[in-house]
Amino acid sequence: MGEMHSPHILIVEDDADIRTMVSRFLTKHGCRVTATADGPSMSRATATARIDLVVLDIMLPGEDGLSICRRLRATSSVPIIMLTAAGDPVARVVGLEMGADDYVAKPFDPHELLARVRAVLRRAAALPQAEKPVGPMRFAGWQLDPVGRELRSPAGVRVMLTSGEFDLLLAFCRHAQRTLTRDQLLDLTQGRGTEAVSRSIDILVSRIRRKIEDDPRDPALIKTVRSGGYVFTPTVDAR
Repeated sequence: MGEMHSPHILIVEDDADIRTMVSRFLTKHGCRVTATADGPSMSRATATARIDLVVLDIMLPGEDGLSICRRLRATSSVPIIMLTAAGDPVARVVGLEMGADDYVAKPFDPHELLARVRAVLRRAAALPQAEKPVGPMRFAGWQLDPVGRELRSPAGVRVMLTSGEFDLLLAFCRHAQRTLTRDQLLDLTQGRGTEAVSRSIDILVSRIRRKIEDDPRDPALIKTVRSGGYVFTPTVDAR
């Protein structure tokens, strides 16, 4: 594969041995690689080159990977794969809620990381152009702005959403009045269809309900479909 078609992968990992091993392995398999050790060097790399995917360690000196993930997702849709500690499912779910696309637990086989890099890049390339933000969406008096990435209540008050909450609510608005399974919602928000990740959809739905429902215990906007998933019930005006 020629360089023009080689994905540019940015590795953010403070362990020099892991950083070198991953860099060499991905390069050997047709990727262009930039390797950095912390948040400031990552920021310099993203400012000077087009990056196709970020492999981001959670445990970093200074600003940690979760904070970096949140900061990246606020301004960019670049795919992110988190490197997490083995046996730490909470960090994985939190990372996915903040907008990461996938995770790999340490210690890992570089072949697994490569497979996940390729899968995430395929999903990113396959996102339909129609899904691009075009303007505010209105439902039940609420307004969701895909460009500004903000939600306003019927009273015009801005309601803070995490990146994961925003992406899920946006997916609901784009597919209103349709039953969506957890796997479909994961695909629409660029997540992975594993059991642990599927449960993160339920966590996000619960958090969104607390912010937009009159009675989160008896939701009217996001309904649970038994053995099916969820349906976003209101009509959405995207004009």
